[in-house]
Amino acid sequence: MKRYRNLEGHSGVLAYAIRDTAIAVKFVGGDVYDYTYAKPGRTHVEEMKRLALAGRGLSTYISQHVRDDYAERHEAS
Repeated sequence: MKRYRNLEGHSGVLAYAIRDTAIAVKFVGGDVYDYTYAKPGRTHVEEMKRLALAGRGLSTYISQHVRDDYAERHEAS
């Protein structure tokens, strides 16, 4: 996973991994969430990829537009 730049300085996102049709996002608590074209959909995934690469706005976008609509959750061990 690539470290999230967190340009605003207060994000709940630590890291991300971009794939062709998905993005995995690791949050401060250590859990990793997979977002795919199947769930929550291509439009959301592509915007999340853009925000991840920009280093700002990803956590806000997820909380405002995606919330619990993820494909899979991997709990921190």
